Amino acid sequence: MTKDGSALSESRSGPLWVNAELTYRCPLHCVFCYNPLDYTSTFGKELSTDEWLKTLREARELGAVQLGLSGGEPLLRDDVEILIAEASKMGYYVNLITSGIGLTEERIAAFKEGGLDQIQLSFQDSTKELNDFLSSTRTFELKLKIARLIKQYGYPMVLNVVLHKLNIDHIEQILEMAEAMEADHVELANSQYYAWAFKNREHLMPTREQLQRAEAITMRFRERLGKKMKLYFVVPDYYADRPKACMNGWGAVFLNIAPDGLALPCHEARMLPGLEFPNVREHDVDWIWNQSPGFTAYRGDGWMKEPCRSCDEKHKDFGGCRCQAYMLTGDATNADPVCSKSSHHHLIVEQVERAQHSLISAEETRPLLFYRDDKNARQFADEEKSCSEH
Repeated sequence: MTKDGSALSESRSGPLWVNAELTYRCPLHCVFCYNPLDYTSTFGKELSTDEWLKTLREARELGAVQLGLSGGEPLLRDDVEILIAEASKMGYYVNLITSGIGLTEERIAAFKEGGLDQIQLSFQDSTKELNDFLSSTRTFELKLKIARLIKQYGYPMVLNVVLHKLNIDHIEQILEMAEAMEADHVELANSQYYAWAFKNREHLMPTREQLQRAEAITMRFRERLGKKMKLYFVVPDYYADRPKACMNGWGAVFLNIAPDGLALPCHEARMLPGLEFPNVREHDVDWIWNQSPGFTAYRGDGWMKEPCRSCDEKHKDFGGCRCQAYMLTGDATNADPVCSKSSHHHLIVEQVERAQHSLISAEETRPLLFYRDDKNARQFADEEKSCSEH
């Protein structure tokens, strides 16, 4: 059924996919979280319900059709029911991305009535012990109940499990769990190294052997289950020799709105120095998307240096990820070091080799760091900055 508001002017140019990070607050403390390290003390007040609706309306008028409601944990907002119902009326395909914490039968019934199209549920592992350890919570049994509730209300069972060194050897059990849940879509997304995952990289990066085994097991399940379950296996960037087309290109199809209203071309772009990103409280989405310096900075190929500038794949991968280039080389205009043509590719090679042989001295080893959203996070971020400067 076509949703109301789906007929839009073909002359308008804008994002196709909007990700609304409703809040950075979260009841989980996952070791691979990509929430900012210090948001509680540096970011502004969360957008109000009316501010979110205004922003979604403006993006819809520009042609946006896909809406993700994410976080943090979006269910910590008490206006999710309103946002779903209104966004559905606008014509969005609405996807709720959740840990399941806070999803009651009363709320899911309201979501169904409001027009929510999909719920994506995350697990950390197939076992209670590791699932609860990795999130520093006791939530495994609750997640199983939520999975049954999602099926009960007629939603496709969309399961997401972030893979890494600590759980990738459970891939077979994870897929068996997904099959028992009658999952329709399963995304096995190897951790990408940003924010908390970057801080925990030494603990999280799998070996090449682990990856190959996990892919082989996934392939066997895919062949056996056929169309019964769609399986997606996302390899970590570090094990590729060409970079991904991050968000299908900077400012090409994806618009991320942070809880405080900052508009970003990807989840992590806030970290990049020298760029001032606009806020939806101060500018409309049309100006943000089409004219703001933040969104035009790396759009197209005019900004590229060698080897990207003369590369025949530049319109395929767009030079890779700007945030990854900055984190690893200190310059966001460099080629993504994942690319074998990059002069900084050795940084990737060395890290991968460390993962194969555990080449980490006792002095380098640090405890596994769990995501936290309290006042201590600011102190941690300051300590990290101080260490990096020295």
